[in-house]
Amino acid sequence: MIPINRPIFDEEHTMFRDAVHKFCAAEILPRMEEWDEKGIVPRDFWRKVGAQGLLCPQVPEEYGGAGADYRYLAVIDEEFAYTGSSAPAGFLVHSDICAGYILAHGTEEQKKTWLPPMISGEVIAAIAMTEPNTGSDLQGVRTTALRQGDDYVINGSKTFISNGQNADLIIVVAKTDPKQAAKGISLFLVEASHAGFRRGRNLKKIGLKAQDTSELFFEDVRVPAANLLGGREGQGFVQLMCELPQERLGIALGAAAAAQRAYDLTVDYARERKAFGRAIADFQNSRYKLAELRTEITVGWAFVDQCIDKHRRGKLGVDEAAMAKLWLSEMLGRVVDVCVQLHGGYGFMAEYQIARMYTDARVQRIYGGTSEIMKELISRNL
Repeated sequence: MIPINRPIFDEEHTMFRDAVHKFCAAEILPRMEEWDEKGIVPRDFWRKVGAQGLLCPQVPEEYGGAGADYRYLAVIDEEFAYTGSSAPAGFLVHSDICAGYILAHGTEEQKKTWLPPMISGEVIAAIAMTEPNTGSDLQGVRTTALRQGDDYVINGSKTFISNGQNADLIIVVAKTDPKQAAKGISLFLVEASHAGFRRGRNLKKIGLKAQDTSELFFEDVRVPAANLLGGREGQGFVQLMCELPQERLGIALGAAAAAQRAYDLTVDYARERKAFGRAIADFQNSRYKLAELRTEITVGWAFVDQCIDKHRRGKLGVDEAAMAKLWLSEMLGRVVDVCVQLHGGYGFMAEYQIARMYTDARVQRIYGGTSEIMKELISRNL
C-alpha cells in the first residue's frame, strides 16, 4: 500500500485517500482489461469520476471546483497510479496539466467557460505539443496560428496526443510568429467541433493500452481570437515553462505509486509461489532483491514528498521537478524489471498485472520530457 504516515498529509488527506482508494477498487480495477482491449476509457466513466469530485479538485469554488490544495490532487494521482491500470493516465493530463494551464493563464471568460465542464467530466481536455518531427523540441513546432481579422487560422499536425480520441477541448501549441523561436509560440483553446479539425487513428502502443493516444490534424481551423490562452500572443513558451514542473511532478509521484504497486504484487507472489519445496520469498536472493526495491521506493517517496511540499508553497523549481521526473521514472524502470524477473515465466504473461506494468512503465522515461532532456535542464543549474 501507499505509505500514509507521511508528514506532508494531515487527517483530512488520509480520509480522502481512503475514499479514492475504495473508488478505484470498486470502479477501475474490475474494468481494466475491458479498457485495455478497447484502447479507450468511455466518456460515461469520465462523468462518473467527475461526479466523485476527482477531476480538477484544485479549481476554486468560483469556477465550480473544490478549491483544494495540491496535496489532494497528489492523493488522486497516487491512488490512480497504484491501481496498476493505464486508464487513469488521461485524468492526470486533464486535471493536472490542461486545467492547470487554464487556471493559471486563462482569461476570466476562458476559466468560466471551460473549467466547470472539465470538473464534471462533460468536457475532456488534451494538450497538443508534440509534432511528428519535433519531439521534445517545443521551440521547433511547425503548427501555425496566423491572425486573420478577428480569428486565427491554425494549420499543422500533432502526434502522441493523450486523450486525443476523447477530447472536446485541445490546448494547441502553435507559432503566431513563425520567424521567432520561443517568442513566437502561443497556446490556443481549440474545440474539437471546429471545421478543419480531424482526429487520426488511435495509436497502437506497447503499453498504456487503455489510454487513447492520437494523431491530430488542423487544416485551416478558424478559431476566435478570444481562444488565445491568456489573450496575448507570444506568451506560450513562458506558459509552458511555468506549468511543466507540475506535469513532471505528477509523473514522478505516479511513478512512485506504480513502483509501490509492482513491489507489493511481487512480495505477495514471492510468498505464495513455491520452488524447490519452499516459497520464493525464503531464498536469500529474493529477500535481498526485495530489500533493495523497498529501499529505492522509500527513498523515492521521501523525494516526492519534499517536492509536493515545495510545489504547494509555490517553491518547486524547474530543475527540481526535472530531477523528480528523472529519478522516479528511472527508478520505476528498475523496480518493474526486477519484479518481472522475480515472477519468472509468469512475469512475461500478459494476464499477469506485473507484465502490463512493465510495458506501461517504459514510456515514463519519454513523455513529459525524456530523461535526456531532464538531464539537460538539471545541468543548466549546476
